[in-house]
Amino acid sequence: MITIGRIIAIIAVFAGACIGWAILGATTASRTTSQGERLGPEVQSLWGQEQRQSAPALNFRWKTPRIVERTEEGEKKGSKRLVRETLWDDHAKPMFPSSTRVGADIHLDQRLKGLMWYSLYDTVFEGRWSYLHEEPNAGSLDLAFTFPAPDAMYDDFRFVVDGHDMAHELRPERGTVSVSLPVMAGQKVELAVHYKTRGRDTWAYVPAEGVASLRDFNLAIRCDFGAIDYPRGSLSPSSRQHSGKGWELVWDFRQILTGQSMGLVMPERIQPGELANQLTATAPISLLLFFVLLFALSVLQKLDIHPANYLAIAGAFFSFHLLFAYCVDHVHITSAFIIASAASIIMVVSYMRLVISPRFAFREVAICQLVYQVGFSLAHFAHGYTGLTISVLATLTLFVLMMLTGRIRWSSVFAKRDSRGMVTAR
Repeated sequence: MITIGRIIAIIAVFAGACIGWAILGATTASRTTSQGERLGPEVQSLWGQEQRQSAPALNFRWKTPRIVERTEEGEKKGSKRLVRETLWDDHAKPMFPSSTRVGADIHLDQRLKGLMWYSLYDTVFEGRWSYLHEEPNAGSLDLAFTFPAPDAMYDDFRFVVDGHDMAHELRPERGTVSVSLPVMAGQKVELAVHYKTRGRDTWAYVPAEGVASLRDFNLAIRCDFGAIDYPRGSLSPSSRQHSGKGWELVWDFRQILTGQSMGLVMPERIQPGELANQLTATAPISLLLFFVLLFALSVLQKLDIHPANYLAIAGAFFSFHLLFAYCVDHVHITSAFIIASAASIIMVVSYMRLVISPRFAFREVAICQLVYQVGFSLAHFAHGYTGLTISVLATLTLFVLMMLTGRIRWSSVFAKRDSRGMVTAR
């Protein structure tokens, strides 16, 4: 029999389940944060950090003579003499390469630690720059090359200036190696740099600090993954084409003024900790819709489902998120989802088979749980469509409820019965 007291008890069961999910969500968020703070520096020390490779800095220095005249006391008293002295003034001017050829081969290597996936990668960097000295003065050209991270590892490093590898002669200072060489008008200088390193999340090439003029510029990035994206505020490639399982992205310019970088963002996998938090946050919606539909079915089929039965069902729903939150630490996210779903469905269906009947349990209850618990949870795997999927399911549920309960006379359902079993209006 449906009474106001039973409805209040069912609402109390639902409120208690929401409190449990709030506690579980806070616990999972705390575990994710603490693991991120602890594992993040460990991963960075082992694998590196975001890579932003800057173009080599070119600085031209030269001297110009200046005649200075002054008077001095002569040898005879009261006499003076004119003295002319040549002084050399120092000048410096930043220069830019006359051509650039840069390539980066990126191999993605995602790793799972605790509740977090890290988008790690190996990269082979190859850069060639040409400089044509168009100044009329002779002087010195300073070449400074800064590594993307001063404390990272760089294997097979080569620093070739005009065909001479100077890598063994250089000593990095604060992550920068530099060399100075004389240049004359019309002289061409070739610089080539090669290394292998590791990083995470993003790789980018920075042509210059601030707006720079790039001439005869070509950057090619080859990656072995299909889900490509670009860093915020960066230039999109001039062209791209499939290369095996990945892409080859090319930035090619004859003459361009830009202050933007060019690069690639590594694809991210679904974060187990974040997914567990999202599932927990939307769990009350799925349980609410399940309870409402179960209540409507109990009215239509005149089933006696006690608030204590609702409490057991809420516990089984809660066990899904509890199992998933702690299984995902140790098994793959898909396996954790299957384990948690199977456990919850078996619990609810087996229980309702005893409470009502096997037919009701395997048909109505099982279908509803697959839609409102498993379906709601699967919606979180569709990145960008989670809200839309949940909205569609909620709208369809409302439509089904309206169709099922349209002929129910709720005044009769909530009518009082006297001691003789006669119905009296409330």
